[in-house]
Amino acid sequence: MVSRATCAEVAQELGIGARLAARAPEEPAREEVERLAQTPSVIGAVLEAALGALFLEHGFAAIERAVVEAFSRHIEQSVTERVDPKTELQELLFPRGHQLAYAEISAEGPSHDRRFTCAVLVDGEELGRGEGRTKKAAEQEAAREALAKLDAAEET
Repeated sequence: MVSRATCAEVAQELGIGARLAARAPEEPAREEVERLAQTPSVIGAVLEAALGALFLEHGFAAIERAVVEAFSRHIEQSVTERVDPKTELQELLFPRGHQLAYAEISAEGPSHDRRFTCAVLVDGEELGRGEGRTKKAAEQEAAREALAKLDAAEET
């Protein structure tokens, strides 16, 4: 559940990007601040930094209620859905002695709009394949596919 993507979603829900843009300095930096305030990774990082600072200054007890409330949808989702398939696959296979590796199959498109295809290999054999805008996203999709195959095999 703890990821930059989750923090970016919560930051968007809290209006952090709009608040940053509203406090932008005058030209010429204003356009850059407004652009950054619309970038998910930036507002996710701002939320992460703010939570870290609040935790260090006041302790978790003081911010717990607000954090749980802000992240409640994601907390509930993490209980019912596979949030991090790579970790789940690793936790499932490593104790059984299996070797797990990810391989980049392809990277297509211009540098600002790449599409990656990755495979997850279990004991040297491909168990899943995924695509995404980043290698990590493609690996997560490959792991999700592998978990689905393992789930189906267990049901039969």
